[in-house]
Amino acid sequence: MSKLVNIGSLCIDFVYGVPDIVKSGETLASVQSQIFCGGKGLNQSLAAARAGAEVHHLGAIGDDGFALLDTLRAAGVNTDGVLQLEGPSGQAFIQVDPAGRNAIVISGGSNRRLPASLFDAAVAILEPGDWVLFQNETNDVGAAIRRASAVGAQVALNLAPPDARAADYPINLLALLIVNEPEALALAGGRSWQQAFDTLIDRYPATSLVLTRGHKGLRYYDAATKEVAQMDAFNVNAVDETAAGDAFVGYLLAGLVQNRDIKQTLRCASAAGALAVTVSGAAPAIPKRVDVDALLSTQSALDWVKM
Repeated sequence: MSKLVNIGSLCIDFVYGVPDIVKSGETLASVQSQIFCGGKGLNQSLAAARAGAEVHHLGAIGDDGFALLDTLRAAGVNTDGVLQLEGPSGQAFIQVDPAGRNAIVISGGSNRRLPASLFDAAVAILEPGDWVLFQNETNDVGAAIRRASAVGAQVALNLAPPDARAADYPINLLALLIVNEPEALALAGGRSWQQAFDTLIDRYPATSLVLTRGHKGLRYYDAATKEVAQMDAFNVNAVDETAAGDAFVGYLLAGLVQNRDIKQTLRCASAAGALAVTVSGAAPAIPKRVDVDALLSTQSALDWVKM
């Protein structure tokens, strides 16, 4: 059976409930503070494992990161490829307001010091049909995409968070690119998410594209069929949006690894993302498959419109 190889970040999340997102020059007292396991890589591995995929996570923790490993292992994720490096693990400092909106500052830590040997190990375990997943919280992403593509792997990139390095990434080698509205605009430019979506298709016609829009749903381009479609979002009460995108990505990749129908896979991933915003924190918010299936059974008639 095919598997997901996730070369991804692992972070310790410091979450602060605030009356409003802090503005420039402003100081606010938090109403609550909590510490969670997180990082886009860890969250996405958790989500894919809870969706039923075989997941191998490769990355690095610091001296303070053993709880991150425990979290992955408890979900059945293979962590043989996670290294321990000297110094701190990655960290995220997250503000969450009463509406569930967040603002996040990350410190790379061990996530930005992945050695070449880790990428060698990733290539060594790849088999036909496997998917490789990257986010943008680690080092040498562009070079790693090239290596994974060169051995025939199907490569997916969640371009989060976007930065100047992305201009040099070989997006044309990807099987799948996943972005939200700001990420699409950062990569493609333009004045609207629709314009950015169209620009990315024109630039990379052989790369499938998912553009997520939070509570407004998503738009999808299938590189094989050249079909473009969009889907509405699930209706839930938001508490904390921190891990919504990661839950979506993990469930999406699990469906691809399992060769499920893309329409059903995107609907399942959307349900996972919706459920994630109903729970505080990152890793704790990643839903189990039984809960995703329950939401699907109650809100299954989402509009799927071909463009």
